[in-house]
Amino acid sequence: MANKGQKVVLITGCSSGIGLKLAAHLANDAQKQFYVIATMRNLSRKGQLEEAAGDALNKTLHIRQLDVCNEESVTECLNGIQDRKIDILGVVFNDVYAASKFAMEGFCESLAVQLLKFNIYISMIEPGPVNTEFEMKLMEEVSHSEFPGTDPETVQYFKGTYVPASKDIFMTMGQTPDTVAKETIKVIKMERPVFRYQTNMLYTPLTAMKYADDTGSLSIRMFYNLLFNHGTLFKICLNFIRVITCNCFRTRSVSPN
Repeated sequence: MANKGQKVVLITGCSSGIGLKLAAHLANDAQKQFYVIATMRNLSRKGQLEEAAGDALNKTLHIRQLDVCNEESVTECLNGIQDRKIDILGVVFNDVYAASKFAMEGFCESLAVQLLKFNIYISMIEPGPVNTEFEMKLMEEVSHSEFPGTDPETVQYFKGTYVPASKDIFMTMGQTPDTVAKETIKVIKMERPVFRYQTNMLYTPLTAMKYADDTGSLSIRMFYNLLFNHGTLFKICLNFIRVITCNCFRTRSVSPN
């Protein structure tokens, strides 16, 4: 059980990616501020977590297998803090994935109102594209899949338009799991955690368009036109962002401060 003063953190899925990095950072916290309940679907992959967290693992992490929204998981969350990785934008060809994320968003938003009565805060971390092993493997698999039963036009749009554009987006805007984990810890350490927290400043303008037009047409038409009608302009915009990003990192690396 958690010691007095420790924050309880439930990580739903830490066999790889963001969850793995977050668990490792929390386990190696020098001040031992956190009691971590790390869940994973396949405990046979625990070796990755042990390697990342080092000797701090057994002393700091309590590993269980839990579903995201079952009664035990919610109970564990209510004993401390609830963190979820949520996507704020629906993405073409990601309808089922987006549906699951928006379901979690509604779940957390509803729960946040109720739990504020008990001085419990829920935060939704919105990282946008993240370069994980899972994402890279998935992209490789879908690039070579045949998709039997799908009409040829849809397959053509998926393989010829969406997959290349998605790879460009992740290459340009994608963060590392380690970066997202560090940003998540900032929220966990807040005395009064914010409800929404975006980790990627490059992705913020895209999400802002969703709320700039209350009809929703602005973002939908913009994404449609860039993806299907103005592919060249889309690549130019991404290259521009890539150049700005590289210059920012270069400036930061040579800064005396």
